[in-house]
Amino acid sequence: MGKRRNLEGTKFLQYFGPLLDALRKLGGSGTPDEAAEQVATDLTMSDELQNELLPSGGLRYRTNIAWARFYLVKEGLLDSSKRGVWRLTERGRNTHLTLTQSGEIFSGWVKIFDEQRRIKSAGSEPLAEQVAEAGGTPSNDYRAETLDILMRLPPAGFERLSQRLLRESGFTQVVVTGQSGDGGLDGYGTLQINPLVSFKVLFQCKRYAKSVSTSHVRDFRGAMSGRADKGIIITTGTFTADARREATRDGAPPIEPPADFGSGSRSCW
Repeated sequence: MGKRRNLEGTKFLQYFGPLLDALRKLGGSGTPDEAAEQVATDLTMSDELQNELLPSGGLRYRTNIAWARFYLVKEGLLDSSKRGVWRLTERGRNTHLTLTQSGEIFSGWVKIFDEQRRIKSAGSEPLAEQVAEAGGTPSNDYRAETLDILMRLPPAGFERLSQRLLRESGFTQVVVTGQSGDGGLDGYGTLQINPLVSFKVLFQCKRYAKSVSTSHVRDFRGAMSGRADKGIIITTGTFTADARREATRDGAPPIEPPADFGSGSRSCW
Protein backbone atom coordinates (compact mmCIF):
# COMPACT_ATOMS: atom_id res chain seq x y z
CA MET A 1 0.00 0.00 0.00
CA GLY A 2 2.78 2.42 0.97
CA LYS A 3 4.66 1.77 -2.27
CA ARG A 4 1.56 2.36 -4.39
CA ARG A 5 0.86 5.59 -2.52
CA ASN A 6 4.45 6.72 -3.11
CA LEU A 7 4.23 5.98 -6.85
CA GLU A 8 0.92 7.85 -7.05
CA GLY A 9 2.41 10.78 -5.19
CA THR A 10 5.32 11.24 -7.59
CA LYS A 11 3.45 11.23 -10.89
CA PHE A 12 4.15 14.96 -11.13
CA LEU A 13 7.80 14.14 -11.93
CA GLN A 14 6.82 13.54 -15.56
CA TYR A 15 5.93 17.25 -15.89
CA PHE A 16 9.26 18.76 -14.75
CA GLY A 17 10.85 18.81 -18.20
CA PRO A 18 7.64 19.53 -20.17
CA LEU A 19 6.86 22.51 -17.90
CA LEU A 20 10.27 24.05 -18.60
CA ASP A 21 9.78 23.39 -22.32
CA ALA A 22 6.28 24.92 -22.25
CA LEU A 23 7.49 28.13 -20.63
CA ARG A 24 10.26 28.39 -23.20
CA LYS A 25 7.63 28.17 -25.95
CA LEU A 26 5.63 30.88 -24.18
CA GLY A 27 8.62 33.22 -24.29
CA GLY A 28 10.02 32.45 -20.85
CA SER A 29 6.94 33.13 -18.74
CA GLY A 30 3.22 32.48 -18.54
CA THR A 31 0.23 32.27 -16.26
CA PRO A 32 -0.47 28.90 -14.58
CA ASP A 33 -3.32 28.29 -17.05
CA GLU A 34 -1.15 29.10 -20.06
CA ALA A 35 1.63 26.84 -18.81
CA ALA A 36 -0.71 23.94 -18.05
CA GLU A 37 -2.47 24.23 -21.40
CA GLN A 38 0.85 24.36 -23.27
CA VAL A 39 2.09 21.23 -21.48
CA ALA A 40 -1.18 19.45 -22.28
CA THR A 41 -0.86 20.44 -25.94
CA ASP A 42 2.77 19.36 -26.15
CA LEU A 43 2.00 15.98 -24.58
CA THR A 44 -1.25 15.57 -26.60
CA MET A 45 -3.15 14.90 -23.38
CA SER A 46 -6.78 13.84 -23.70
CA ASP A 47 -9.54 15.93 -22.15
CA GLU A 48 -10.41 12.91 -20.02
CA LEU A 49 -6.95 12.91 -18.47
CA GLN A 50 -7.02 16.69 -17.94
CA ASN A 51 -10.42 16.46 -16.25
CA GLU A 52 -9.59 13.58 -13.87
CA LEU A 53 -10.45 14.50 -10.28
CA LEU A 54 -8.64 13.83 -7.03
CA PRO A 55 -10.60 12.48 -4.03
CA SER A 56 -10.41 16.02 -2.60
CA GLY A 57 -12.24 17.34 -5.69
CA GLY A 58 -9.29 19.06 -7.37
CA LEU A 59 -8.07 18.39 -10.89
CA ARG A 60 -5.28 15.80 -10.69
CA TYR A 61 -3.41 17.21 -13.70
CA ARG A 62 -3.45 20.83 -12.48
CA THR A 63 -2.36 19.73 -9.00
CA ASN A 64 0.54 17.76 -10.47
CA ILE A 65 1.61 20.76 -12.55
CA ALA A 66 1.59 22.90 -9.40
CA TRP A 67 3.77 20.36 -7.56
CA ALA A 68 6.18 20.25 -10.51
CA ARG A 69 6.44 24.03 -10.39
CA PHE A 70 7.10 23.89 -6.65
CA TYR A 71 10.17 21.64 -7.04
CA LEU A 72 11.45 23.59 -10.05
CA VAL A 73 11.27 26.75 -7.94
CA LYS A 74 13.19 25.05 -5.12
CA GLU A 75 15.81 23.93 -7.64
CA GLY A 76 16.22 27.48 -8.95
CA LEU A 77 14.86 26.75 -12.44
CA LEU A 78 11.73 28.89 -12.00
CA ASP A 79 11.46 32.06 -9.95
CA SER A 80 9.27 32.28 -6.86
CA SER A 81 7.04 35.12 -8.04
CA LYS A 82 3.68 35.26 -6.26
CA ARG A 83 2.03 37.54 -8.83
CA GLY A 84 0.35 34.79 -10.84
CA VAL A 85 3.08 34.52 -13.49
CA TRP A 86 5.53 31.62 -13.71
CA ARG A 87 8.96 32.61 -15.08
CA LEU A 88 12.08 30.74 -16.09
CA THR A 89 15.29 31.77 -14.38
CA GLU A 90 18.41 32.17 -16.48
CA ARG A 91 19.44 28.69 -15.42
CA GLY A 92 15.97 27.36 -16.24
CA ARG A 93 16.12 28.78 -19.77
CA ASN A 94 19.11 26.56 -20.50
CA THR A 95 17.99 23.42 -18.68
CA HIS A 96 16.34 20.41 -20.33
CA LEU A 97 15.33 17.62 -17.96
CA THR A 98 14.87 13.91 -18.54
CA LEU A 99 12.60 11.89 -16.27
CA THR A 100 15.68 10.45 -14.55
CA GLN A 101 17.07 13.92 -13.85
CA SER A 102 13.66 15.00 -12.54
CA GLY A 103 13.69 12.06 -10.15
CA GLU A 104 17.13 13.07 -8.90
CA ILE A 105 15.92 16.62 -8.20
CA PHE A 106 12.91 15.28 -6.31
CA SER A 107 15.00 12.80 -4.28
CA GLY A 108 17.47 15.53 -3.34
CA TRP A 109 14.73 17.76 -1.97
CA VAL A 110 13.04 14.89 -0.16
CA LYS A 111 16.31 14.39 1.77
CA ILE A 112 16.43 18.11 2.59
CA PHE A 113 12.82 18.07 3.81
CA ASP A 114 13.47 14.94 5.90
CA GLU A 115 16.37 16.70 7.56
CA GLN A 116 14.19 19.72 8.26
CA ARG A 117 11.61 17.46 9.90
CA ARG A 118 14.23 16.03 12.20
CA ILE A 119 15.39 19.50 13.19
CA LYS A 120 12.05 21.17 13.64
CA SER A 121 9.76 20.55 16.58
CA ALA A 122 7.23 17.72 16.51
CA GLY A 123 3.99 18.49 14.73
CA SER A 124 5.41 21.00 12.24
CA GLU A 125 4.85 20.58 8.53
CA PRO A 126 7.84 22.11 6.72
CA LEU A 127 6.85 20.73 3.33
CA ALA A 128 3.42 22.33 3.48
CA GLU A 129 5.04 25.57 4.62
CA GLN A 130 7.50 25.45 1.73
CA VAL A 131 4.68 24.88 -0.77
CA ALA A 132 2.80 27.89 0.57
CA GLU A 133 5.93 30.05 0.38
CA ALA A 134 6.49 29.02 -3.24
CA GLY A 135 2.91 29.85 -4.20
CA GLY A 136 2.21 26.21 -4.96
CA THR A 137 -0.73 23.99 -4.09
CA PRO A 138 -1.77 23.87 -0.43
CA SER A 139 -2.31 20.55 1.30
CA ASN A 140 -5.32 18.53 0.17
CA ASP A 141 -6.67 18.54 3.75
CA TYR A 142 -6.72 22.34 3.88
CA ARG A 143 -8.43 22.59 0.52
CA ALA A 144 -10.94 19.88 1.41
CA GLU A 145 -11.84 21.66 4.65
CA THR A 146 -12.33 24.96 2.79
CA LEU A 147 -14.50 23.31 0.15
CA ASP A 148 -16.54 21.60 2.86
CA ILE A 149 -17.27 24.96 4.48
CA LEU A 150 -18.24 26.50 1.13
CA MET A 151 -20.49 23.57 0.23
CA ARG A 152 -22.36 23.96 3.54
CA LEU A 153 -23.14 27.60 2.88
CA PRO A 154 -26.77 28.32 1.92
CA PRO A 155 -27.20 29.51 -1.69
CA ALA A 156 -27.66 33.13 -0.54
CA GLY A 157 -24.50 32.87 1.57
CA PHE A 158 -22.40 31.70 -1.37
CA GLU A 159 -23.81 34.51 -3.51
CA ARG A 160 -22.83 37.06 -0.86
CA LEU A 161 -19.35 35.52 -0.68
CA SER A 162 -19.09 35.86 -4.47
CA GLN A 163 -20.19 39.48 -4.18
CA ARG A 164 -17.43 40.12 -1.61
CA LEU A 165 -14.87 38.36 -3.83
CA LEU A 166 -15.72 40.62 -6.76
CA ARG A 167 -15.56 43.75 -4.62
CA GLU A 168 -12.17 42.72 -3.25
CA SER A 169 -11.05 42.24 -6.88
CA GLY A 170 -11.86 45.86 -7.78
CA PHE A 171 -15.49 45.65 -8.95
CA THR A 172 -17.99 48.35 -7.97
CA GLN A 173 -21.79 48.49 -7.91
CA VAL A 174 -21.87 44.72 -7.35
CA VAL A 175 -25.50 43.58 -7.05
CA VAL A 176 -26.75 40.07 -6.28
CA THR A 177 -30.07 39.43 -8.00
CA GLY A 178 -30.60 35.73 -7.32
CA GLN A 179 -33.74 35.77 -9.44
CA SER A 180 -35.11 32.52 -10.78
CA GLY A 181 -35.92 32.30 -14.45
CA ASP A 182 -33.16 34.73 -15.38
CA GLY A 183 -31.00 32.27 -17.31
CA GLY A 184 -28.95 31.37 -14.27
CA LEU A 185 -27.61 34.89 -13.79
CA ASP A 186 -26.93 35.69 -10.15
CA GLY A 187 -25.75 39.29 -10.29
CA TYR A 188 -23.77 42.00 -12.00
CA GLY A 189 -21.06 44.55 -11.33
CA THR A 190 -18.85 47.14 -12.99
CA LEU A 191 -15.10 46.92 -13.46
CA GLN A 192 -13.59 50.38 -13.93
CA ILE A 193 -10.41 49.98 -16.00
CA ASN A 194 -9.55 53.68 -15.98
CA PRO A 195 -11.50 56.99 -15.82
CA LEU A 196 -12.60 56.53 -19.45
CA VAL A 197 -13.21 52.79 -19.75
CA SER A 198 -15.41 50.43 -17.72
CA PHE A 199 -17.03 47.03 -18.28
CA LYS A 200 -20.36 45.71 -17.11
CA VAL A 201 -19.91 42.10 -15.99
CA LEU A 202 -22.57 39.49 -15.26
CA PHE A 203 -21.75 36.63 -12.91
CA GLN A 204 -23.12 33.21 -12.11
CA CYS A 205 -22.52 31.18 -8.93
CA LYS A 206 -22.26 27.39 -9.09
CA ARG A 207 -21.85 25.82 -5.66
CA TYR A 208 -21.30 22.14 -6.41
CA ALA A 209 -18.59 19.50 -6.64
CA LYS A 210 -18.94 18.51 -10.30
CA SER A 211 -17.35 20.14 -13.33
CA VAL A 212 -18.65 23.13 -15.26
CA SER A 213 -19.23 21.81 -18.77
CA THR A 214 -19.30 23.34 -22.23
CA SER A 215 -23.12 23.44 -22.15
CA HIS A 216 -23.00 25.52 -18.94
CA VAL A 217 -20.72 28.04 -20.62
CA ARG A 218 -22.95 28.25 -23.70
CA ASP A 219 -26.11 28.65 -21.63
CA PHE A 220 -24.50 31.40 -19.56
CA ARG A 221 -23.28 33.16 -22.69
CA GLY A 222 -26.78 32.99 -24.16
CA ALA A 223 -28.26 34.51 -21.00
CA MET A 224 -25.77 37.39 -20.96
CA SER A 225 -26.01 38.12 -24.71
CA GLY A 226 -26.63 41.83 -25.29
CA ARG A 227 -26.66 42.59 -21.57
CA ALA A 228 -22.98 42.80 -20.59
CA ASP A 229 -19.46 43.00 -21.97
CA LYS A 230 -18.06 40.01 -20.10
CA GLY A 231 -19.14 37.11 -17.91
CA ILE A 232 -17.73 35.41 -14.83
CA ILE A 233 -18.57 31.99 -13.43
CA ILE A 234 -17.70 31.46 -9.75
CA THR A 235 -17.74 27.82 -8.67
CA THR A 236 -16.60 25.40 -6.00
CA GLY A 237 -16.21 22.79 -8.74
CA THR A 238 -13.83 22.54 -11.68
CA PHE A 239 -13.96 23.30 -15.42
CA THR A 240 -13.60 20.72 -18.16
CA ALA A 241 -10.97 21.30 -20.83
CA ASP A 242 -13.74 21.79 -23.42
CA ALA A 243 -15.39 24.40 -21.20
CA ARG A 244 -12.12 26.34 -20.93
CA ARG A 245 -11.81 26.40 -24.72
CA GLU A 246 -15.43 27.42 -25.17
CA ALA A 247 -14.96 30.34 -22.78
CA THR A 248 -12.49 32.01 -25.14
CA ARG A 249 -13.83 30.79 -28.49
CA ASP A 250 -13.23 33.22 -31.33
CA GLY A 251 -16.30 35.17 -32.45
CA ALA A 252 -18.22 34.69 -29.20
CA PRO A 253 -18.67 37.07 -26.25
CA PRO A 254 -15.72 36.40 -23.92
CA ILE A 255 -15.91 34.65 -20.60
CA GLU A 256 -12.74 35.27 -18.68
CA PRO A 257 -10.09 32.48 -18.58
CA PRO A 258 -11.03 30.20 -15.69
CA ALA A 259 -9.57 29.19 -12.38
CA ASP A 260 -11.46 27.29 -9.70
CA PHE A 261 -11.59 26.18 -6.08
CA GLY A 262 -11.60 22.59 -7.27
CA SER A 263 -8.13 22.85 -8.80
CA GLY A 264 -6.73 24.69 -5.85
CA SER A 265 -7.01 28.31 -6.90
CA ARG A 266 -9.55 31.13 -6.89
CA SER A 267 -12.79 30.34 -8.61
CA CYS A 268 -13.42 32.96 -11.30
CA TRP A 269 -14.02 33.20 -15.02
